[in-house]
This record gives sequence, C-alpha cells and structure tokens, in this order.
Amino acid sequence: MNDEQSPYQEGKRAGLHPLIVVFGVIITMWLLIALAVPSSKQKQATGPEISQMVTEDPDAAPVMYKVQATLADVNAISIVVPAEATNSQIVGLLKRFRQARLDQTLSSLLPATSPGHKLGGHAIADIYIFSDPIYAKPDAVRTLSRGAHAPGDLYPQSVPFEVGMEQVRGHYRIDLNDTGNPDSGSLGFADDSGIHSKHYRRIF
Repeated sequence: MNDEQSPYQEGKRAGLHPLIVVFGVIITMWLLIALAVPSSKQKQATGPEISQMVTEDPDAAPVMYKVQATLADVNAISIVVPAEATNSQIVGLLKRFRQARLDQTLSSLLPATSPGHKLGGHAIADIYIFSDPIYAKPDAVRTLSRGAHAPGDLYPQSVPFEVGMEQVRGHYRIDLNDTGNPDSGSLGFADDSGIHSKHYRRIF
C-alpha cells in the first residue's frame, strides 16, 4: 500500500514562486494608483493655473468706473476704477457686465466695440479694467490686445506688454462667434497664448 504523497516534499518549493508574488503586488499597486489618480487625458484643459478662487462679496458696494478709451480697431475698451476698489468689487463689476450682455443691455453701460456687427455692438470685445489711467491709454491697450508675441517695434513709445499686463485689475472678453465659450472674465489678465499676470484668477 502506497503512502499518501505529502504536498511538502524535500527539495521542492512550497507555495507560489517569490517572483510571481512580487509581480502580483506591483501590478496590484499600479492598478490602484491608475484608478485613484485621473490621467491627463481625463483632465479638462483650463488654461492658466488658478491658485485660488475669488468670489463676489454680496455686501460689497458697486464700484464706480470711467471709460478711458474705446478702440474699435482692436475691439477694446479700457475703463478706470478707484485704486481703493477691492477684488470683490472687480468681480462684481465683471459679473454686472456679463449679466448686461445676457440681457442685451451692455450698450447702456459701455460704448460699442464692434459697431455694425451682425451679432451686435459688443459681439467682439476686450474690456480692460485698470486703476492707473496711465495704463488705460490707447497705445498701452493696443499692446495688450496684440499679445505678448507681437513685434516690439509696433508701438515703441507704448508701455511694454509685461508691464501693462500686471496693471490689469480685471478683464472681460467677449466673442459671440465662439458659441461654445462666448465670454470669459478674470481678475488680472491672460492672453491667448496662456501668458498671464501674477495675480490672474479666472472668474467665469
């Protein structure tokens, strides 16, 4: 009568091979990390990084403003607010302009930037908010409208782009030709290439 064979025999390894165990642990950890951390493809492109969100203070008094320049050639307006205006008040002003656009009453607050356009007088607009009127002058605003990569000799007497950009308190951009994203508002300024001021914060 043969003895029943024992699963543990001298000279034979009991259980799984150590390499199989190690690879199993590595694959398991990789799967857990892949499921927990979304890939870059799953993340939406949001433009310049936003370090914090700034919300409107409902108790903040509406800020007074003055239209400094209107530049139909670049579809832009510069406005000046008091230096004491808070970021919350700038946010409130941006939202006020946006609501007026939606209500089709923006022309009662600001002059037309695209007169005669089939989509209206503010079909295309860049509205720059400053506290220092020096940076709200036409040449300085044109430099911002042309972007950071425009040749430096276009407006040799104007404020350099990098300097003017940092003086923008708020920026409201409208482009009704872009039905997916017809407008955007921010504290600070960012151009189309993604270059932005140090205090840039996307609001909407």
